[in-house]
Amino acid sequence: MAVDRQHVVEWIQAYVAVVRENRDYLTQLDAAIGDADHGANMDRGFQAVLTKLPTVADKDIGAILKTVGMTLVSTVGGAGGPLYGTLFMQAGQAEAGKNEMSDQDVVAMFEAALKGVIVRGKAEVGDKTMVDTLTPAVTALKAAVDGGAPIKEALQQAAAAAEEGMKGTIPLVARKGRASYLGERSAGHQDPGATSSYLLIKTAAETL
Repeated sequence: MAVDRQHVVEWIQAYVAVVRENRDYLTQLDAAIGDADHGANMDRGFQAVLTKLPTVADKDIGAILKTVGMTLVSTVGGAGGPLYGTLFMQAGQAEAGKNEMSDQDVVAMFEAALKGVIVRGKAEVGDKTMVDTLTPAVTALKAAVDGGAPIKEALQQAAAAAEEGMKGTIPLVARKGRASYLGERSAGHQDPGATSSYLLIKTAAETL
């Protein structure tokens, strides 16, 4: 079954609710190694996205994702805005003009999103960022789809890999962003950006 634009809208709407639900948790994680604002910033940005969605619900998938990205860039403070904004804008660019996506299109969407985040944040696996979650998730997604798994199962495998990547940030010493100022003291804490990214992939597995 193809993933259509209605599925994409439902994914975004569901993630808005997940961010609201986890707002305090994300802020607590950020309080340990950052500015204690990741939850509040993400919530503000995605509430703005929620009000914008009805204006693009009849547009193609690329336009929907691009609008989400542009809204986040203009409303989310800190590093989260540019990074999540880029994630959605690059995802949108990969799906420009499409009203439904094949399984390979879904892989291409997430690959473009990851690439955008890496280019924008100049981070790699091991830096204790959202890249530590997204990279294994996209690798698992592609491997599952290439192996013939249906997209729902492939996304579930991606979510499992994302969770592992997120937990893998706990022992790491941060090499990027505000957390890197703490040096060795950043070890022992789960990265907030890696956590919100895991929630994004998990929500995709539940809705797409």
